[in-house]
Amino acid sequence: MTAPRGRRRCALALAGAAAVAVAAHAGPATTAVGPVRRRFLPRLDGAGPPGRIALTFDDGPDPVSTPRFLDVLAAHRTRATFFVLGTMLVRSPWLAADLVAGGHEVAVHGWEHRNLLGRGPLATYRDLARTRALVEAATGRAPRFFRPPYGVLTGPALLASARLGLTPVLWSRWGRDWTAAATPDSVLDTVTARLAGGDTVLLHDADCAAAPGAWRATLAALPRLLAECRRRGWTVGPLGAHRAPPPGPVPTP
Repeated sequence: MTAPRGRRRCALALAGAAAVAVAAHAGPATTAVGPVRRRFLPRLDGAGPPGRIALTFDDGPDPVSTPRFLDVLAAHRTRATFFVLGTMLVRSPWLAADLVAGGHEVAVHGWEHRNLLGRGPLATYRDLARTRALVEAATGRAPRFFRPPYGVLTGPALLASARLGLTPVLWSRWGRDWTAAATPDSVLDTVTARLAGGDTVLLHDADCAAAPGAWRATLAALPRLLAECRRRGWTVGPLGAHRAPPPGPVPTP
């Protein structure tokens, strides 16, 4: 083998290995495309029983906005899942007690609202582990679910969540409630346009990664959304109930 040919083969091998590494890291990010995951990964899409809607909130907790959402949910006797950021929870750890007292589920969104495509395996694991530990310490309960910022999963995120006992869940419908143009009507219309039984709804109870004050449109839309779900005969609740396994057969005596 001549030296130039050997160098070419070595370069091709390195390029192939690099391509495999990139695919392993970034390949899962394709699940951020809603139609892809709805067709091929319904559990990741948040699919549940047809008589239920899972209600989830991202980016909190915020001492200004989150208590107002808790008040609305309490008034409607509705529980939800809150995907929290470590940087937000560490500033207001007392809010974790309020979430638990309201019967809500607290899940992991990450330490800060950063796209995980830019983070390697070690940084990703530390991010999730740190947030999981904080949630468990603040609530007294180990979190079950993980949703990455922007809904972008990576290979390292999947490995880290598996090691930490976290189940990744994205969403079926959202309200596009993070923009400055969001209004109560636009949030409600966007969520309900194709809403179906078994869906998981994504909303935001804080604006740390959104337009300032965007949560107000969501808050105003929430009672109407809950009323619409009741009208359609759906039970609204947290992911834990939405994804619970069906009961087994009743044993015969």
